[in-house]
Amino acid sequence: MTPLICGFPLAPLWFMPAFARASVALLALGFAFSPEALALSKRDQAAVDSLNQRMQAAEARYRQGVVKIGNADPSGKGEVDASLEDMEDVMADCVKQKGCSATTMLTAYKRLLKQNADLAAGDEVPEDGAADDGDMLGADVPEAARAAALLSADGERFVKMVQYNPAVQASIRRWLTDMRGPLVDTYENYQYMRQLMWPQFERAGLPEALLFGVMAKESNGKVHSTSRAGAAGPLQFMYATGQRFGLGDDGSGFDTRYDARASAQAAATYFNERLGQLNRSIELSLAAYNGGEGRALRVYNGSGGRNFWDESVYNQFPAETRDYVPMVIAAAWLFLHPKEYGLTFPKVDAHPAMLRLNKPSSIYELTICLGNGGSRDGYMRALRNLNPRYKAESWLPAGTTLSATTRIVGLYNRWCLQGPRAELASTLVRSDASSAIVRTGPVTPLNDDEGEIEGGGVGTTGVSMPQASATKASRDKPRKPTSYTVKRGETLTAIAQKFQCDMGDLAKANKLKAPRYSIRPGQKLKLNGCEG
Repeated sequence: MTPLICGFPLAPLWFMPAFARASVALLALGFAFSPEALALSKRDQAAVDSLNQRMQAAEARYRQGVVKIGNADPSGKGEVDASLEDMEDVMADCVKQKGCSATTMLTAYKRLLKQNADLAAGDEVPEDGAADDGDMLGADVPEAARAAALLSADGERFVKMVQYNPAVQASIRRWLTDMRGPLVDTYENYQYMRQLMWPQFERAGLPEALLFGVMAKESNGKVHSTSRAGAAGPLQFMYATGQRFGLGDDGSGFDTRYDARASAQAAATYFNERLGQLNRSIELSLAAYNGGEGRALRVYNGSGGRNFWDESVYNQFPAETRDYVPMVIAAAWLFLHPKEYGLTFPKVDAHPAMLRLNKPSSIYELTICLGNGGSRDGYMRALRNLNPRYKAESWLPAGTTLSATTRIVGLYNRWCLQGPRAELASTLVRSDASSAIVRTGPVTPLNDDEGEIEGGGVGTTGVSMPQASATKASRDKPRKPTSYTVKRGETLTAIAQKFQCDMGDLAKANKLKAPRYSIRPGQKLKLNGCEG
């Protein structure tokens, strides 16, 4: 049953980070012990005033850290983390202090929570940080919120509602053995995209663990994943289904199924629809997501509303779906309870920031010069996931703005603008394997009047003299190519490197639109400005 405060439904606790859950508990204490109900001594009043001042200082420090992060200052992360720790200390001291109102103390944190939600949605936040807190806890929650308790952080409730049966246990075993690597990869990939995807599920009243579980089973958090059946994106929407929920070609040739934010929003809408049809059953909704919503609805109605694990329901789904449902729930369970299983997820520095290129580059080149400092596998996957419109090899002009993190921005400024590593990255990306092949040219016979080589008879064997070839080459300098026919598998970046062209000029000469610069085999390109 959803707890209430002042008649409003309190958002389920598993939606909140640890500090937020603690804050809600303190909020409840605040209603029980208001300052007005307590007679304070001067000493107690001074202590309360001190706590208020500490909270204000922590809030100011937090905002300063956010500004630094926005300005790509690496020290901003430390400021934000330290300020949140200060707030936790203040809240803990407030509980112990007579006359301290947790409600008042929570106001600062609520403002920051609201600010973060607005930033994630792309809204502007007033400079003074003012925000209306009236609806922070009394938000309108859709029908899915009642089913969201299925993936609660409360283990006992989760076991009771999910039917923690051998199928789910077997799936947990698989995630912790031969699929542990993909599960950890999913977590790391998700952390970079979390600020894009989680707010979409949060607004829909859906648990974050459900989002993670679906992504783990569908794509391991790789936004460019495409199945043989045609499903695409981090949440693997089929094209027709994606169109129903606002996904598809956005007019520029980009398929928004590959966009983390758009696909999460579509998935949240999809699950809310299924939950409304299927008696708020997460298992049946997952079965619909994998095996088709029409089939799931027919099975549900035909069974008289029985649950997914009922034999008459379970056996009507294909083997793939019977495997899919417990695997998603198992991944969601591990997302919520990793320590119980000895599972350690990597710490990911994913504070968002914008990276403006000071010189032409590509994601491949950035991946090399950034190195892998602070990460296990480097930053190519993070850059690709955050910038799905760009191919890894696409040549991006100076001034291009990429979505990144404060860590990536700091590494870019240190390693990618100049110096040996930047030069090495540039050399490696521009290297053309075909240029390593030594070409000797055709064999040319000598004319009779060209004579013989003195001291031997090799002049009559039909092999041209090197001196004559050199003389002829000096007379006939090769022309610069003016056009080129695209071969299968080639990209505009590779062609620009092959003929030493500026890719921007090459694209402009051939009227190719950024950012995809699409070309096709057999297409003839003008090589304006190329060296050859």
